[in-house]
Amino acid sequence: MKATEGLGRRSGPVVAGGRKGPRPADSGGAFPYSYQQHSVSGPLDAKITAFLHFCRVEKGLAANSIASYGLDLKKLSAYLGPNAPDADRLRAYVSHLTVEAGLKGRSLARHVVTLRQFCTFLGQEAPEMLALRDSLASPRNGSALPKYKNRQEVDKLLVAPPADEPIGLRDRAMLELVYASGLRVSELVSVRISDLELNLGVIRVTGKGSKQRLVPMGSSAQNVISKYLEAGRAAILKGRATPYLFVTARGGRMTRQSFWQIVKKHGKVAGLFHSLSPHVLRHSFATHLVEGGADLRSVQAMLGHVDISTTEVYTHVARSRLRSTLDKHHPRA
Repeated sequence: MKATEGLGRRSGPVVAGGRKGPRPADSGGAFPYSYQQHSVSGPLDAKITAFLHFCRVEKGLAANSIASYGLDLKKLSAYLGPNAPDADRLRAYVSHLTVEAGLKGRSLARHVVTLRQFCTFLGQEAPEMLALRDSLASPRNGSALPKYKNRQEVDKLLVAPPADEPIGLRDRAMLELVYASGLRVSELVSVRISDLELNLGVIRVTGKGSKQRLVPMGSSAQNVISKYLEAGRAAILKGRATPYLFVTARGGRMTRQSFWQIVKKHGKVAGLFHSLSPHVLRHSFATHLVEGGADLRSVQAMLGHVDISTTEVYTHVARSRLRSTLDKHHPRA
């Protein structure tokens, strides 16, 4: 069977055991990268389309992941033109990304991961593609540590939104929830009222690949969210209905871009002008947990990391802070 046959007939991604799962929650059944948008007419075009279908149907990847794969492979197809991929051309392409496109660090590593995944897919029918995959070494990302804010800075940010108006209550609730639970922005804006269990202090989160997890939240976040539900949300909606917890003045759900602006706005009020973003709050959540003695497996579960090695970076952050504390305060440092 050809790579393009037998794909695209199912209505949703397949999960463990061969069951059909739901579509990614943030896609609404549609994907930001359309297969028809792939305008390059190189020899890989049909195989790229089949690969994207495979990622959606068989692997159940999130819409954003599929979009990234599609854009990366579109660039590869444009670079190769009429040529078929081989070890020399793929290595030259990676060099092109580094020298001419100026990619480095995680951006370059992501492209290489895309190429390796694509070669693995093609290797189902062409075993020589597996050798191509193995010839692509992932670039080292160096020792860059995730950026985070200390506890005093986070405290200033959390109280920056005004607590005497509906929009301020909403902003406080969003900031508190991100810091209390370490949610990704896409997870935060997708939270529905039905996902909340305030009495139990937990929230049901739909993460990457439509995987769900239960994440606890502290009493501070519970209190702020309760105040938002009592005096903020209904006032913002003005009689309009929506299942989402966080809403805009127009009655729709909050977007990732809008929340980024909220963080930036209140960061200025708190005197935090640099290195502040929604993801920095997620990093701060994890870093402060590890510094407080939380075990990595628990932090991994709350963050929704598939691989524990992704979570281990926060131990390096904690060690780095210990080193700076020693250098600053010990008389013989």
